[in-house]
Amino acid sequence: MKTPPPYPLPYGRQHITDADVAAVVETLRSDFLTQGPRVTEFEEKFAAYVGARHAVAVSNGTAALHLCALALGVQPGQRVITTPITFAASANCVRYCGGEVHFADIDPATGLLDLQQVRKLLEAHPKGYFTGLIPVDFAGLAVDMEAARALADEFGLWIIEDACHAPGGFFVDSQGQQRYCGSGQLAELAIFSFHPVKHIATGEGGMITTNDAQLARHLRRLRTHGIERDATGLLRQDEGGWYMEMQELGYNYRISDILCALGSSQLARADEGLARRRALAAAYDAAFASLPGVGILAPGQPGHAYHLYVVLVENRRELYEFLRTKNILAQVHYVPVHRMPYYEKLGWRAGDFPHAEAYYARCLSLPLYPTLTDEEQAYVIDCVREFLAPDAA
Repeated sequence: MKTPPPYPLPYGRQHITDADVAAVVETLRSDFLTQGPRVTEFEEKFAAYVGARHAVAVSNGTAALHLCALALGVQPGQRVITTPITFAASANCVRYCGGEVHFADIDPATGLLDLQQVRKLLEAHPKGYFTGLIPVDFAGLAVDMEAARALADEFGLWIIEDACHAPGGFFVDSQGQQRYCGSGQLAELAIFSFHPVKHIATGEGGMITTNDAQLARHLRRLRTHGIERDATGLLRQDEGGWYMEMQELGYNYRISDILCALGSSQLARADEGLARRRALAAAYDAAFASLPGVGILAPGQPGHAYHLYVVLVENRRELYEFLRTKNILAQVHYVPVHRMPYYEKLGWRAGDFPHAEAYYARCLSLPLYPTLTDEEQAYVIDCVREFLAPDAA
């Protein structure tokens, strides 16, 4: 493929099969479009996939984060630490509850929240000053949750693992064990997104996983207006079968059976898609290993789920624009959250997190999705080479 394709190559895209369409059509013809059996089915299958005891399906990943913050009791004035290199929702969920967001810098080699920087932040304040920690499995690379858990336990923090980029991803712990993202073993709660560019697409959708049965029950109540219907949870049990109670202020963060049918169908081939992502990433690694002017974020890491494939270049803006002339829609992930005008109004400034800002100045996400063909990937590689090393192209 020497000339630009007649179609764009985005950084990510959904893969919808005939089986996916059939699953949705079957649900459309069923008795339930929402609050029916497909929701429970998707929850159970997803919990099994990541190795957690409980999964709670919700309307999107942002809703999942908000409900987690609510369930863990974030209150006005409480302080929670997260990374500046993430989608804004990882921080916004704390603000929704009136809490204060604090950031720690990233590890420049991985793009992940630097737990040593988190420790420095914690040690600079009295114990109890911070309440929680929200690490992000950025680009699909798993945070060392064993180290994060030890740090959280030392300073009395809860953990929400933002695993939106990493279903099927894992890290290897100090005992040589693979610990899967969102398994519930090391974080109170974990969240996932099913946006079309993610590994599993439902259009919009999210999931919360946990090993805590009480938290799972609370989350299910919060996603449905704070309403309790189960007789074992009702304050007054002498009413008829119609009876329900709104026990707290909740939200309508439900997901439909239609979307969950699609999610279950997608989940059935999740490992296939993950294997393809890893194969594509390995091909990029090999192509760029000796190319001057390009760095690779965390190449060859075991357990990487590769939601994104990120290269680091000095002339990022120029490469971004050049690729667009070639019908390659690369993207930047992310503008640091502390540089967003909303957070700057709260006091954060340029220079606060130098590693995050240096990363942002150079990062570019190249096309990576299971239906990207070898020929299309070769074209992307050739275009990057043409820009960075024109004499060798």
